[in-house]
Amino acid sequence: MNHTGDDLEDDFVIDDTVALSGDEGLETLLTTLDDEEAFVHLGSDDEGRDDEDDIFEQAELENNVSGPAVTTGATDKKRKRRQKEKERKAKKRKLAEAVEPVQGSIAAQASHELSNYLHSMQVKGFPKHSAVELDDLRIPESSIADTTQWTGPRTLDQLVDFISRTLPSLRLRLGQRSKSNGAPTLLYIAGAALRVADVCRVLKNKQLQGDKGGEVAKLFAKHIKLAQHVVYLKQTKIGAAVGTPGRLGKLLNETDVLNVSALSHIILDITHKDAKNRNLLEIPETRDEVFQTVLNNEGILRGIREGKIQVVLF
Repeated sequence: MNHTGDDLEDDFVIDDTVALSGDEGLETLLTTLDDEEAFVHLGSDDEGRDDEDDIFEQAELENNVSGPAVTTGATDKKRKRRQKEKERKAKKRKLAEAVEPVQGSIAAQASHELSNYLHSMQVKGFPKHSAVELDDLRIPESSIADTTQWTGPRTLDQLVDFISRTLPSLRLRLGQRSKSNGAPTLLYIAGAALRVADVCRVLKNKQLQGDKGGEVAKLFAKHIKLAQHVVYLKQTKIGAAVGTPGRLGKLLNETDVLNVSALSHIILDITHKDAKNRNLLEIPETRDEVFQTVLNNEGILRGIREGKIQVVLF
């Protein structure tokens, strides 16, 4: 991926709708990508799969049933099931928030301490690398955003204020629209699908997007094939891409649709912990994907070294 610098329009006027091609089934795809209620997840990508599959199958059934064959009784049963699912999801979100620490976050440390912390995680992610090879991959202190002025909790209800106060340049860029499709100014890396969906809801805040900001892309593997994300990114101007490291890594390294030409910030969702009290880099699978596939991408690695991309720990 080539990193060619700023790729944002300052005077773009957003349309009411995003102009897409007439590919059959694309409208259904975009609806699926924006259906936040269809994704329920806590912990790693393999946990809770049975429950989520049940929800997905139910949604498919409801979408395929139409006409007079649908009886009032069946409709009532579906409505009750949907209500129960909403209640169950709400309980899961409360549980996730309950294990999210609000004080003493690693992310609150100074840039040089964060550089050392990230390097220690890189060592675990590349166990066969020599010291020289690891030094070549080290994220320099100058490319890690200093957010020590933020003294509040690093929770999602504070994310908009956190960006506005500590990352003013990112806030401005999120309010602009990229010239190219699939070229975000922000990559937000989270450890699980449910967390990705929650972050997306927050980043859609008008205080960040304004009237011209691009879409917030939701990128994870649950029920969404890689090919579907490829179609979506090819035809959509996005301001932020929020995803799990596994899906982001595949899009960055196996396709050419996730463009880093406008990328200015990468946020690592460090403070949040899963049900097993592990953060993004304490889960071996997600840690390895972060360092081996996302931060090790050629375009991203070059942008970090040149100081064009800032790494932020939230």
